[in-house]
Amino acid sequence: MVQFFGYDKCGTCRKAKKVLDGKKVKYQDIDITEKPPTKKLLQTILKSGEYSISDLFNKSGLLYREFKMKDKIKVLKQTELVDLLAKHGKLVKRPIITNGKEATVGFDETRIKKLWL
Repeated sequence: MVQFFGYDKCGTCRKAKKVLDGKKVKYQDIDITEKPPTKKLLQTILKSGEYSISDLFNKSGLLYREFKMKDKIKVLKQTELVDLLAKHGKLVKRPIITNGKEATVGFDETRIKKLWL
């Protein structure tokens, strides 16, 4: 089953859901703020080579600014950054759509259609 890590108040998440719902794609809707992606899932996404650690951060989020992540991304180890993402769902770029092996991060309609429709 496809998992959709998102946030109901997020416009980008609503756009992605509209695309999936329009094609009747079934997915498990997970509130990313209550249940962030696991370290294992984040590491799988990074190993795919499609995304860098920087790509996984919600750079426009309040928590990103509060934690001064712009500076920390440059100095912390990838494992430390993954730990932060797994603990704080509001730091994570959304939505993350995954089947456990493949994933899309953020709203890239072309990529979403290619993988999930």
